[in-house]
Amino acid sequence: MQRNDKMLTMIETLKAAAANRAAYRRTRDEIARLPRDVALDLGIFPEDASRIAWATVYGK
Repeated sequence: MQRNDKMLTMIETLKAAAANRAAYRRTRDEIARLPRDVALDLGIFPEDASRIAWATVYGK
């Protein structure tokens, strides 16, 4: 692999990481802002917003 290819791969990796982080934060914030009664109707606890968002975006 040439240096230019390595640089492009690194840039694409950083872009993907930034996009995932933005998706995580958006998802976490939306879950946390749900009214408690709506969240509970959906079987979601707003306190678990970080864990749910992480699993949704990163699949872990």
